[in-house]
Amino acid sequence: MASPGGNIGNISLPSLSVTRTLVDLNLTTTTTKSIIISVAVLAFFAATSNYSRKTTKNEDDNEHESNPSSLKSLLLFCYSCFLKPHATAGTTGTQQDALESFYASQAGIYDATRGTLLKGREDMLALVASQLRYKVEAGLGGLGTGDGLEERQRKGKTPGTGTGTGRKPIWVDVGGGTGWNIEAMAKFVDVSEFFKTVYLVDFSPSLCEVARKRFARLGWENVRVVCTDARKFRLEDYEDVGKGESGSEPSPPSLSSWWEEAKPGRHAGAELITMSYSLSMMPDFFSIIDSLESLLAPHGLIAAVDFYAQSKVDFNFRNYTGGLVNRHVGYFGRNFWRSWFDADRVSLEPARRDYLEYRFGTVLTINARNNTLGGIPYYIWLGCPKKPFSTSSLPHEILEHFDAIATESPRSSPRLVGRHSSSATNALAFAVDRTAPEMRSKAFNTAIENILANLPLPSFFYQNHHWRIYYDDQLPKHTQFNDEYIYAFTWEDSRVDRELLNLGPDDVVLAITSAGDNILSYLMQSPARVHAIDLNPAQNHLLELKVASFTALDYPDVWKIFGEGKHPDFRSLLISKLSPHLSGRAFQYWLSNAHIFTNPAGRGLYDTGGSRYAIRFFRWISTLFFCRSAVRRLLSTPTLEVQRSIYHTKIRPCLLNRFVNGLVLSSDAFLWSALGVPKNQVAMIEADYHRSTSSTPGEEKPTRAEAILHYTTSTLDPVLSTSHLASDNPYYLVCLLGQYTRQCHPDYLSPAAHSILSAPGAFDGLRIHTDEIQEVLARFQPGTLTVAVVMDSMDWFDPPSPEEEKEGKGKAREQVRRLNRALKVGGKVLLRSAGVEPWYVRVFVEEGFGARRVGCRESGRGHEECIDRVNMYASCWVLEKIEDLEELVDLA
Repeated sequence: MASPGGNIGNISLPSLSVTRTLVDLNLTTTTTKSIIISVAVLAFFAATSNYSRKTTKNEDDNEHESNPSSLKSLLLFCYSCFLKPHATAGTTGTQQDALESFYASQAGIYDATRGTLLKGREDMLALVASQLRYKVEAGLGGLGTGDGLEERQRKGKTPGTGTGTGRKPIWVDVGGGTGWNIEAMAKFVDVSEFFKTVYLVDFSPSLCEVARKRFARLGWENVRVVCTDARKFRLEDYEDVGKGESGSEPSPPSLSSWWEEAKPGRHAGAELITMSYSLSMMPDFFSIIDSLESLLAPHGLIAAVDFYAQSKVDFNFRNYTGGLVNRHVGYFGRNFWRSWFDADRVSLEPARRDYLEYRFGTVLTINARNNTLGGIPYYIWLGCPKKPFSTSSLPHEILEHFDAIATESPRSSPRLVGRHSSSATNALAFAVDRTAPEMRSKAFNTAIENILANLPLPSFFYQNHHWRIYYDDQLPKHTQFNDEYIYAFTWEDSRVDRELLNLGPDDVVLAITSAGDNILSYLMQSPARVHAIDLNPAQNHLLELKVASFTALDYPDVWKIFGEGKHPDFRSLLISKLSPHLSGRAFQYWLSNAHIFTNPAGRGLYDTGGSRYAIRFFRWISTLFFCRSAVRRLLSTPTLEVQRSIYHTKIRPCLLNRFVNGLVLSSDAFLWSALGVPKNQVAMIEADYHRSTSSTPGEEKPTRAEAILHYTTSTLDPVLSTSHLASDNPYYLVCLLGQYTRQCHPDYLSPAAHSILSAPGAFDGLRIHTDEIQEVLARFQPGTLTVAVVMDSMDWFDPPSPEEEKEGKGKAREQVRRLNRALKVGGKVLLRSAGVEPWYVRVFVEEGFGARRVGCRESGRGHEECIDRVNMYASCWVLEKIEDLEELVDLA
């Protein structure tokens, strides 16, 4: 924790002076001694664990003299923090003197004694380095190659292969202290080559002197140490201000402060500003943050890592925070850490972070705990100018028109009136036409509301890609899933879907996300657009992770993550390579769940989600009945004939018996939690079984257990008899093995698929919606959709009551009508059902569709057949729109 480059008071490490601690915390002598001893032990740990890493083989004699031994460092640290009186204003009455009274005697041991306390610094540097590399390699903001991203894509080049021949970024490290951050950045980029200039701004002469020696030793001539108040630091004093630097001519003043433009005669700004454990030490933090806003370039990044303590009451209502995972600090934790740090004038009040998030747009954020020192809360935050400038994203298209509104362009109204103003929404229509002409999402209305309130936009608007559409993660319809996906892999056969749909370059596809495997399969066929929809945010997080991985990673890493389901370096890849390609919420989700891939004792990705209960159940049953060896032989058998024999003689008797079925398989809890089967689908299974077994009127109705056992048998028997698991059925292979093999995996995991999906623009047509199907359909322009893949979602609807049937109403009918409205004539709906003749097929026919059953397990020849390699459903249907419904009105 270095001194900030602002006008601050006496500041030290939060290992408190004894007198101040006793007064503020009202501790007894015994307690105080215990705390001092504990802190001393922690300090020793910090010194011994970090000092050894500090010294290097390149240090000269002077460097050794300024960095004493571990024991001397420990003694000097304890004296400075526990015994030495803290001066309040130094010899001349300035705040700079107050800083020197604390730092002068321990500047040489600063880095050696702070490593354990100041967690998250390397993660922050890795995140900003990853973002900057993407911008440079994509040519965004004039950085890197001058061709820009579109030209690079035209030439067949992907981001990540640029030579960096354009303008280099400028970095300002505010409160940089000894320069530790800048040297640590070398782990991620070549500081001396990547940056044009790096400015370390700090208010402590002693720490600045250590920094100068550091950079002299490293030989980095592009690093400048500036000892000054950060509010007085201006790039114009150090950089040339010309056409090449200052950017384009300033625009006319806008009508709203939200759109405040840069003033003439100023430098274009720094591409990177960082603050490492300095914001919490700035008494006058408002003016510091305000000054940083004018210092940042239009496409720049600002990042901070610092302590904090905040209640969810402060932020739950905000939609611009970038995600709330682990942000809340409990009552006792908040009060303890605030008191502890306040005693040393380090403030953990929420206003500092809140104001930072208000003045800038949030890109990514992390909320974590330093468990080594008792769980100290800290955060990492990445931001950008409040007005986003991404050249590749949908939000930029929106904001082009916002500019016209704010500057009274003759093509639009200069005023946005009313929370639900239709004119405000219509003013954005041109942006939709350019990027997603078939629909208008809820994001537009949210953007308008935030701008009217002079708030930053939600973090979705500041991402590098337009894939994920904004959603309110605090709504009950999203929180009901408890941040857990149900499916870690998709249960629809992509080979059959490809044959049935035959997608082309003009197709606009709507499909349920599930685990995203099918979405990737559709994208491999290069349709014009694919809209992935899922109400469960975590399912869309999984799809985002797959999309980001294909965008940023080589095939071996993609295979480890999604083929084997484990990757020991997943967290590092997430921060250093995947983060620029993920939305803030998806990034938070996978950072908090990185153990799925990295835990050596864990079973990996495919033993997660709600479906893991079914997989674990089979594992438990096969162990209980001593047939685990039979399962292993089943997965390694070279022929289908041997597979049939093992299944029928060893596995089927254990799994498909009345005892197991009655106890587990047919229970409501297992059907829903493990298999995701809703009650209406169970009712369809029971009805079909009753129909097929009842021959005499008045015969006793079969039980649910009998119906479920028959359905399960009809699912598995044909699959194990006709499909070779080890070579051609990845759906069952992953359930039994816990991973895929090089010989058997989904289409999207082949090297050829990686070449397609990692190509420039492969995901330009993807939009990911976290909402109900009906809500998304209602926002489509009529006649723009060509294919809708709704899986088995129609099974979930309640059959209409007699009154609804008579009046032509019901939720299923409403969705069918919305599908008719959104689809063009000739458009298709592909669905699967647990029923042989689902009741809602008739509704489709009544609402302008022709129905064709393209798969059925009941062959009519006295035995069951497979409708595909999964065979989880009793029938598969293609419903083709044959006419528009004249009486349809907009149901949105």
